[in-house]
Amino acid sequence: MQAKPNNYLRENLAEVRRNIERAAKKVSRNPNEIKLIAVSKTHPTEILRSAVEAGASVFGENKVQEAESKILEIGRETVEWHLIGHLQSNKARKAVKLFDCIQTLDSVELAIKLERICIEEERENLSVLAQVDLANEATKSGVSEKDLPYLIKFLQTCECLKFKGLMIIPPFFEDAEKVRPFFQRLREIRDEILPNGELSMGMSHDFEVAVEEGATLVRIGTAIFGERQPKV
Repeated sequence: MQAKPNNYLRENLAEVRRNIERAAKKVSRNPNEIKLIAVSKTHPTEILRSAVEAGASVFGENKVQEAESKILEIGRETVEWHLIGHLQSNKARKAVKLFDCIQTLDSVELAIKLERICIEEERENLSVLAQVDLANEATKSGVSEKDLPYLIKFLQTCECLKFKGLMIIPPFFEDAEKVRPFFQRLREIRDEILPNGELSMGMSHDFEVAVEEGATLVRIGTAIFGERQPKV
């Protein structure tokens, strides 16, 4: 796969930011409150380097193993790395070493393990978001709304894990408006438990709706990098 030219990525980034600004202003929000996460899964390091030169500063990766070489090559000095895919327990130690934020914390058991590893690795702070499953989809991870209070209660006792907010991967609908109720409910939950917390919601096809409903983190892949190439 050839690296995308910088002007292609720069134009796409600018277009996404314009759309974020438009959606934010529509509901009287400050666009600067919204962080753009470039979802870089499946894209090789050379494309990520081009994206950095084009202005991307936060990347979202789905798999720890795939992200490791990219993070080691590009570094963490000027780029922020978020894990936005399901974290398997056996990859927890590596994730603690690599990522600035884990957005997909979905159980007390995983939180206990991450806290213990942070202590063992002498990592004083690790930002985490609780991934909430509001649709009860069997194919997706996430803590249920019913069990969320138990996870939050544990996180409040942690020394190393810093609970920053909530994340959702809602069902996919061609009509982005159908996703709005999920974003609205996540915001309501956030407002109840952590009024100034982060809300990670919205992807390429629905991020404008997410911004209108209060997203502070949007995870954009296709609209920046284009359609992923099929595996041969």
